Amino acid sequence: MADLSAVVAQLKAERAKLDKAIEALSGFAGKSSGAGRGPRRLSSAARERIAAAQRARWAKFKAKKSR
Repeated sequence: MADLSAVVAQLKAERAKLDKAIEALSGFAGKSSGAGRGPRRLSSAARERIAAAQRARWAKFKAKKSR
């Protein structure tokens, strides 16, 4: 019976370690990185600013290329 009680003690120690690991990882599960929230939407003003910046980049690129 001594072996059985030693095994039980070892299993309880392992369970305690696993419980601590689960608690530590559970803290990260609640903090979402933003994934799964749906698509991000830009305002039309923001889209226009991005488009204007891209047009400027292309114009600069084409100006260098034509030289």
